[in-house]
This record gives sequence, structure tokens and C-alpha cells, in this order.
Amino acid sequence: MLPCEMIDLRSDTVTRPTPAMRRAMAEAEVGDDVYGEDPGALALEREVATLLGKEAALFVPTGTMANQIALLLHCRPGDAVVVGAGAHCMAFESGAGAAIAGVQFSVASACGLFGVAELERALSPDSDLVPRTRLVSIENTHNREGGAIWPDAQAAQVAERAHALGLAVHIDGARLWNAAAASGLSPAALARHGDTVSVCFSKGLGAPVGSAIAGSATLLREARRFRKMLGGGMRQVGVLCAAARHALQHHRARLHEDHALAQRLAFGLSTLRGCAVLPVETNIVLIDVAQPAPALVERLRAEGVLMNAVRPTRLRAVTHRDLEVADVDAAIGGFARALA
Repeated sequence: MLPCEMIDLRSDTVTRPTPAMRRAMAEAEVGDDVYGEDPGALALEREVATLLGKEAALFVPTGTMANQIALLLHCRPGDAVVVGAGAHCMAFESGAGAAIAGVQFSVASACGLFGVAELERALSPDSDLVPRTRLVSIENTHNREGGAIWPDAQAAQVAERAHALGLAVHIDGARLWNAAAASGLSPAALARHGDTVSVCFSKGLGAPVGSAIAGSATLLREARRFRKMLGGGMRQVGVLCAAARHALQHHRARLHEDHALAQRLAFGLSTLRGCAVLPVETNIVLIDVAQPAPALVERLRAEGVLMNAVRPTRLRAVTHRDLEVADVDAAIGGFARALA
């Protein structure tokens, strides 16, 4: 149990349900979702599909499951998936891509974003000796790149080329809501490039659990089968879907506040000697320091500030709805003391 006075910047997954969200959960009408009878799940899935401009959507318990379902939908064991460096489905899902879908990953670029030329260099040659490339995965925003937003024209070009080559496109949109808030584009505009797209409710939106995958009705019928196979077929899931719907309807419009807090944090930290802050686009702040990051994390904890070390000399801080301006200012002060 963390002391209540800790300022938690480890992730936007650490938020707790609001009283209004808890009421929505308590009052949720439920049914058996495995039979397709949970009204809350059906309502959420219709809403998500509409927001993303897709025919259908499916509620799943985690973003990892959503991404793994996408791999299963588009690939066969032994196939290759083109990703940017540090892609979540490759690097942060416990090797599930290999263990469950049986895919290999081909990294198109040294950073999370890539262009058409990099995509083409990452493709497998036409040979029985190598894995067949079947899927291109775009992560928007990209976690490793500090919440970077894919330029829409670039995403469109990559998807268009992938489709021309007969490849499917998946968009890992765990923080697509943040990309939409920062870019001014609608979620549907950002999702239009993907045959499938996954979104998360428990990151920036502040729900306690849940993600969704969206795409064509045909693909989503098969997705439901894979969800059951992976253990994600739940029963009276409307309690969780009520939290996700509340988050969509009440928390999505305030994401710009998280982005403003990230800018404030970045500016404050950039004034400190011994640390350099990377450009901030959404709610993730990457800080390079001139000392071992894990040791600095421990000193920050002693100052009441929680961050994660993501490289030997790099820390990551993520702003979210449970933070206020005073928390960010206090975190900057704690960081200054920890550096010293």
C-alpha cells in the first residue's frame, strides 16, 4: 500500500474510479456476455465502434489481449509483423506474440515511428526460407517515444503501402484518445488506417479495467472466438463496461488537462541542472539524467514522488486525471532535491 501523500507519475494506469464512476458500476444492468446478453457490454461496443468508424467492437479485459487477438486475426504461426522499435505488442506483453500467436517481429526503424521506405526494408523477401510478412502494426501514441503522435499523413502512407502489398494493418491505440485530443483529429480519423484498432479505457480515461478491439463485423466475429480461447469470455461484464462508458463520456474531453500538466512538468524539470527533457506531445514525459536512473528513482520515492526508470539514464513520468497542478509542482521540487 502506497502512502496517500505519494505523487504517482509511474503511469496513467494508477488512477482510481471516481465516485460517479463507482455509481455507474453499481447501477449497471447486466447479463451473460458469453451469450451476448449483457446490455452494458453491447452498448459500450456500439459506442466504441461508432467512435472509431468501424462496423463492430469487442470489449476485452486488457490491452495485451486486444493486441494478441489482432495478431491471431491477421497472422498464422511463423508469420512476421512489422513494428517500430519498442512496440508494445513486441516488447511489453511478456513474449505473448511468440508464445500465443507464434509470430516474429521485424523492426522497421530505430524509433517507434517509421515511413514507407523503412516499412519496405523490413519486409521479408519472397522465399520459403524466411517468415512471411502478414501484418504492419502502428502504435499511436507510441509509448517508447514519449507519447509521440503518428503524423496522420505518414500513417496514411504506411497503411496505403501495406494494403497495396496485401498486408493487414493493426493500430495499437492504447492511447489513441490522447492522440485525438492533442492532434484535433477524431478517433475515427486516426483509426481509419487500420483493419483493426485497439483502444484502452484504463490508461488516460481512468477506468479500472478494460480495452476494446474494433474492425469489420467479419473480423470481430472471429475476435470473439479468440477472446474466449484466451480466457477473456466473462459473464456479467456490464459492471466493468459501465466504468468504461462513463470514462468515455466524461473523461475523454478532459485529456488536454493531462497534456497541460505534462508540459508544466517538462518545463519545470528542464530548468534543473543534470537533466534533459525530451519533447512532449501528450501526457508522457521522458527525462534523461546524468546518473543511474534506478538509483534516482529510489531517491525520488524518498521525496514522495514515484517515477519509472525506462533506460539506464532515462526516467518516464506520466500525467493523469488524479493529479493537479500542485502535485506537479511538488514533483518538480522533489526531483530537484533528489538530483542534489
